[in-house]
Amino acid sequence: MSAPSVPAAEPFDAVLPPEPAPAPPAWHRALFLALAAAALLPVVSPAVALGAGAILGLTLGNPFEAVSARVSKLLLKACVVGLGFGMSLPAVLAVGKDGVGVTALGIAFALSVGLLLGRLLHVEQTTGALISGGTAICGGSAIAALGPALGAGAEAMGVSLATVFLLNGVALYVFPAVGHLLDMSQHQFALWAAIAIHDTSSVVGAAASYGAEALAEATVLKLTRALWIVPLALGAALWHRKTAGGAVKVSIPWFIGLFALASAVVAVFPAGAPLYSVLVALAKQGLVLTLFLIGAGLSRATLRAVGVRPLVQGVLLWVAVGGASLAAILAWVP
Repeated sequence: MSAPSVPAAEPFDAVLPPEPAPAPPAWHRALFLALAAAALLPVVSPAVALGAGAILGLTLGNPFEAVSARVSKLLLKACVVGLGFGMSLPAVLAVGKDGVGVTALGIAFALSVGLLLGRLLHVEQTTGALISGGTAICGGSAIAALGPALGAGAEAMGVSLATVFLLNGVALYVFPAVGHLLDMSQHQFALWAAIAIHDTSSVVGAAASYGAEALAEATVLKLTRALWIVPLALGAALWHRKTAGGAVKVSIPWFIGLFALASAVVAVFPAGAPLYSVLVALAKQGLVLTLFLIGAGLSRATLRAVGVRPLVQGVLLWVAVGGASLAAILAWVP
């Protein structure tokens, strides 16, 4: 009779909990906080803040990665609401109404071309859909809403967000330069930025670098575009539920409603103009800090995660959307 088999003992180190990552040195944390504080100075531009954050993230890393990621999301929404105090609600509705048709055409074009490119480049289906949706509507916010709706895994979400993030950084530098080179008006640039730049933060940053009028119009147009998250995410969720039995999950961008509420306050209580000016100034500088935090979130691991095919899809789609919208605006928009 053979003796019962005894399972092999696990190595001693296999049963030990993993060692926590060493805490960043004090000087590293102090440097991050000093740069973040500098981003609140009026002399620091959005492009400089984003560049400083990206250099820090790619070299030393972000010592407060998890915290700054949460803070940047909340700060962005708060600053967008603050910008609402810079426009009266009738002006917001007028700008939004004028841009509805252009926005719808831009979204349809981006989705169609993006999904086609994804198939031609053999990009994983969910990743390709997320990149297309992020480019069509509002970058990371759209991807965050579409991901659960499509049942996307962590890898697809990470690759899509990294692709959009890289192109956001490029847009913040390229768009104002191209706008000045082509002598675009404030209105033309606002329309182009709102259509062709992914995230709200980069749209606002690029428009702020171009001019006050461009900032006001681009913010409204971008938020009008962001409203399309709801029907697109709902449609994606229903499609996923039908094909894969997934649950319907839709993230609604409530901060857009708060932006409209702030604009309504301006219209109803015009006597508060001095206070509104302060709130708008704080919101603009808060966006500079937001861009620093977003830049600091970029890491070498993020770059490695993107991969060639999703990045090629994202770049080609972005060039197609940016080029087509620029040509149309220069031809038909005074």
